[in-house]
Amino acid sequence: MHSWEMLPRDVLQSKGPMSLEFLARGIADFRASGRYLHALPYGRTANRADFRSVLHEGKGTCSTKHALLAALAGEQGIPVVLTLGLYAMSERNTPGVGMVLSGHGLECLPEAHCYVTYDGKRIDITRSGVEPAEPISQFLHEEAIVPEQIGDYKVTLHRRFMRQWVHDHTETVKGRSFEEVWRIREACISALAQ
Repeated sequence: MHSWEMLPRDVLQSKGPMSLEFLARGIADFRASGRYLHALPYGRTANRADFRSVLHEGKGTCSTKHALLAALAGEQGIPVVLTLGLYAMSERNTPGVGMVLSGHGLECLPEAHCYVTYDGKRIDITRSGVEPAEPISQFLHEEAIVPEQIGDYKVTLHRRFMRQWVHDHTETVKGRSFEEVWRIREACISALAQ
């Protein structure tokens, strides 16, 4: 994964609502947009599917921040692709979830993560600078999505994948049901926001 520093420096044009929002904040180029979103705190917005609310609420998750960045890229004609990946979340690659996982006797759980792809590189504006996190080096599943898919589509895909993973790893999850494992996953996400 690369940081926002790998984004192009294309000057923002007044081409749509997202562009105008960034320009109104004095953000003049695309790379600076990535830096700005990176600096915002991690946290779910009131409507986790509404990436537009990141700027108004001053916080966002990997989904909302990257969807907003991809929407801005779309307005600007910059070839950035919003990507949804599923990976094995652990304390090593996602600092802050270890206490929750170990409290349930687990080492990892599949987690959905959004990022953007540009010029063949995965770029993550939410994780860059997080220390001492190992980079996510392997994804269990990856696909290109559009910003409007960060809500129901992303959750449905993640839940379907997790359900199959729980079924295939009954020993790893110590016989827990999908619902129990999903609650543990939600506790991990809550731990990240603290």
